[in-house]
Amino acid sequence: MKPINIKEKHTLFSKQWHPHRIATVDNMQVILAKIRGEFVWHSHDEEDELFQVVKGTLYMQFRDKTEVVKEGEIIVVPKGVEHNPTTKDGEEVHLLLFEKLDTAHTGNVQDDRTQTEYPEI
Repeated sequence: MKPINIKEKHTLFSKQWHPHRIATVDNMQVILAKIRGEFVWHSHDEEDELFQVVKGTLYMQFRDKTEVVKEGEIIVVPKGVEHNPTTKDGEEVHLLLFEKLDTAHTGNVQDDRTQTEYPEI
């Protein structure tokens, strides 16, 4: 049991859209990611997802609206809700995510960025 510095952990990787696990809590995982641009429209049939913006501004697109999530804020995407996390103007956004261990980060969609396992840092 040691403190984990989220900002320091973000310096340990550079590839965008490829999450890294920093901790597990029961059957949940804490993940860090760097993102830029647009991801893929997807949903998670069985899992909610929590996104916390560590650095930058996240634009969480839903089919009927876009929510702007600023540094220090969180947004929870309920299971079954189609969403697409994006950034604007080339900004790299740093995220912390909290989700079930078996959550596929592209949900019900296969993409060239789909990961089945996350490296642990």
